[in-house]
Amino acid sequence: MTHGVGVVGAGPGVAALHMPTLSRLGSTFDVVHICDAGSGRAADLAARVGARASSGVSDLLADERVSVVLICSPPAEHASQILAAVAAGKRAILCEKPLATTVDDAEAVIDACRSAGVTLLIGTNHLYDPAWMRAKHHLLAGGQSIRSVSVTLALPPNGRYHDVVSESIAPAPAPARSGPPLEVPQVAASVVRQLITGLAVHDLPIVRDLAPALEEVVFARAITPLGYAVGYRASGIPVRLAAVMLPDGADAVWRIDVVTDTDRLEVVFPPAFVHVGSAGVRVRTPTGKVTAYPLADDDGYLAEWRSLAELLDGRDPVEYDELLDDAKYAIGIADAAAALIEASAA
Repeated sequence: MTHGVGVVGAGPGVAALHMPTLSRLGSTFDVVHICDAGSGRAADLAARVGARASSGVSDLLADERVSVVLICSPPAEHASQILAAVAAGKRAILCEKPLATTVDDAEAVIDACRSAGVTLLIGTNHLYDPAWMRAKHHLLAGGQSIRSVSVTLALPPNGRYHDVVSESIAPAPAPARSGPPLEVPQVAASVVRQLITGLAVHDLPIVRDLAPALEEVVFARAITPLGYAVGYRASGIPVRLAAVMLPDGADAVWRIDVVTDTDRLEVVFPPAFVHVGSAGVRVRTPTGKVTAYPLADDDGYLAEWRSLAELLDGRDPVEYDELLDDAKYAIGIADAAAALIEASAA
């Protein structure tokens, strides 16, 4: 059975990631409608695959050929668009992270999807990456105690995040691409909160697998020109999150390091917007021995769409509670980090 997909959003992530992935799954998914917010990019993308294009979400949700909705809009719009898709009677939704940016919205979305029996999957592609499945198996099979977790990102400038944080600090104008005025505590707090819910959220479901019970955010600060450094404790495990947008646009670094009582596990993800297979996994022992697992040809984007197909076929249950707990975990860290930044300034 082929499911008609309606794509909400026509930005770089749709063009570079989801469209090529869906083209590989043509026997299962068929892109039939793409909409944008008035940019005109939807028409170009739709023309490539013979789909319909529109501006705004209403026409897409009214399209009877659309049974699966892919939401790739700005994070603040995710909750309302999921609810609109549920109200329109759509069968399934794949929403890019985050599910929502507030706990109330996250709960409302999950309640609506559960009540309507709508299949919901959040596009946390790192969580679905075959490399993380392998790394998690290593940790569980070995029975090691986890001593610390760190997530490190060094990324080229990303206009999406600059635009998002710029909108949050009106009416004060944001400096051109040099970054927002992080010396203002309220601005720094808002930036860090939005980057955690929109960027750190890529990996927080992975971290929650290892350290599920959030206890305390210990430190938080904004990093110039755009980034964050956050430390928290969960399930007795110290966790460090660090990210910065590099003004010189150097090669991206995106990695997770897990230190156990017997070894160090390193998961290094490929740069965004490319399809080069899975992340790399290495295990280092105290003696210096390094074991590198072979890379998989598939990446997390392909895996998440295959998982959605299995949910639609009834082979797996929709994990509504897990999705809600992931959202609450990220929002809790974001809220506590923002509050800590404002309180430290006061």
